[in-house]
Amino acid sequence: MSGAVVIGAGPGIGQAVARRFARAGMPVALIARTRRTVDEVARALDATGGSPETGSGVGARTGAEPGARVAALTADVTDEAALRAALDAAADRFGPPDVVVYNAAIVRPDRVGELSAQGHLDAWAVNVVGAHTAAAHVAPAMARRGSGTFLVTSGMPRPVPRYVSLSLGKAGVRALVSLLDQEYGPAGVHVAAITVDGPVAPGTAFDPDAIAEHYWRLHAQPRAEWEHDVLFSGRTDG
Repeated sequence: MSGAVVIGAGPGIGQAVARRFARAGMPVALIARTRRTVDEVARALDATGGSPETGSGVGARTGAEPGARVAALTADVTDEAALRAALDAAADRFGPPDVVVYNAAIVRPDRVGELSAQGHLDAWAVNVVGAHTAAAHVAPAMARRGSGTFLVTSGMPRPVPRYVSLSLGKAGVRALVSLLDQEYGPAGVHVAAITVDGPVAPGTAFDPDAIAEHYWRLHAQPRAEWEHDVLFSGRTDG
């Protein structure tokens, strides 16, 4: 296996998903907007047996040990060139990924009319367009290979008036997943959204480690059993 890429690899779901794939023996490339965030997650994964690869800038390998199993990369998902470069750096290090997880989002309360048009565009760029950029960059190669998984963290299964931009973004994500499945699913690419219907916090029904199990389960599913939108509404979800 050539590994996993987690985009939006911050504390919470991103870190938990990365840890779950690392525990399965997969090398993991972490992509986050800031060096501090991605280095903290890399160090946390190191405690599970990975060897973090850190440095400044996209694809940096300063201080890395030979055979490092974790690559820490930086990119703003709204910067198309930077995101594509980070994905290329991950592929250079570990090979074309078996699974890519898009976990970036802007989560903030805003009601109708409270956010400017530019504010909505900025939120859409992170919540939806970044996922499209990532998928457009990796899914064609997965399709040519005949296998691969592209997973997107979703939420807001119902629109919520106090979270307008997030509700719009998550609706867009689900539409994107459907479009990607139609485009690449027949060629063997499993595309799915994990809809998290609650506040994520360790030790609760929405513990990130419990949520991360669904990402691994979707990646490991036989093609005949593929799911495309999993709703996580608590620890007891199947």
